[in-house]
Amino acid sequence: MITISNLTKRYGSKFALDHISFDVKKGEVLGFLGPNGAGKSTTMNIITGYTACSEGTVTVDGYDIIENPIEVKKRIGYLPEIPPLYLDMIVWDYLDFVYELKKIKTDDREKHIQGIVDMVKINDVKKRMIGNLSKGYRQRVGLAGALIGDPPVLILDEPTVGLDPKQIIEMRNVIKKLGKEKTIILSSHILSEISAVCDRVIIINKGKFVAEDTPANLSEKIGESKRMMISVSGNREEAEEILNSFEGISNVVCVSSSNDEYNFEFDTKMNAEGRKKLFFAFAEKSMPILAQKEVEASLEDIFLELTKAPAKEEKENESDI
Repeated sequence: MITISNLTKRYGSKFALDHISFDVKKGEVLGFLGPNGAGKSTTMNIITGYTACSEGTVTVDGYDIIENPIEVKKRIGYLPEIPPLYLDMIVWDYLDFVYELKKIKTDDREKHIQGIVDMVKINDVKKRMIGNLSKGYRQRVGLAGALIGDPPVLILDEPTVGLDPKQIIEMRNVIKKLGKEKTIILSSHILSEISAVCDRVIIINKGKFVAEDTPANLSEKIGESKRMMISVSGNREEAEEILNSFEGISNVVCVSSSNDEYNFEFDTKMNAEGRKKLFFAFAEKSMPILAQKEVEASLEDIFLELTKAPAKEEKENESDI
C-alpha cells in the first residue's frame, strides 16, 4: 500500500532523512519509532504531501506523491501530533466542514459522520465547541476528522497524547479495529503502545534506518548478550560473589528476595555448557538454583540499545556542551 524508496530530506548540509526505504503492506499497522529529531514527523509529512523530499520516491496505493498528489491525499487520513482544529467551531459542524472540504460523496452524509463519532467515542461532546474540550477530546476530534471519507491509509503521529489511561486503552482498541481493514503508520513515544497495537516496528535514528522487525523478533537485533534471571537459596553475599566472578556474566542485580531466596538478573553470553558450570558453582557452596530463565528484552531495552550514540560520539557531544 505504501512504498518509500531512497527517501532523503536535506536542510542545507544537514540530513533530516538519509536515504531510507521501506514498504507498508495493506492492512498492516506499522510502528514508527525514534528519539526526538530522528526524522519520524518529517517522513510522515512527506508521505502526506505536506513537505517535499529532496530525493527519493513515495507511492501510496500505486500513486506517486509528486506525480499524483491529489490521488494520494484522497487515500490518506492524517492526524498530526497537534491536530489543526478550529477551536470556535462545534464538533459536529467541524466534521461536516471536513466532509465538505474533502468533497466526500456518500449515500447518507449524516450516517457517515455519526458512525465515525461513535467509533472514536465523542458522541457526548458532538454539540460542544472544540475550544471548550479537553486536550484528550480534541485529539479524538482530530482522529475523527482523519477518518472522514473512510481513507484506506491512516498516518497517526502520537495519537494518544493528552489522553488519560482509560482513553488510551479505548484509542488503542480503535486503532486495532481500524488496522483490520486499513494500512496504518503509527508514531509514538509510548513503547508499550507500539507493542500492543503494531504488527511491525521500524526504528530510525538521526534520519537513518536502524532496525525493522516484529516487536517479538527485535530482541535479536541487540546482539548475542542475553538477560538471564536465576533464583538462588542461600546467602546473598556469597551468591553475588559467585555471579560477579563468573566469566561471561556482567551487570548483576538482585531484583527481589524472600526469606533466604534471592532473584538475580544479569547479562550473559553463556551457552548451555556455561550454565551447567554455573549450576555446579552454586552446588559446591550448597546453594541450590531454584529457577533459571531468560528475560525477554522489552521494546524499551531494544529502543535504547539501537539508538544509543557510540562512545566516541558521546564524548564529542560532551565536549561541545
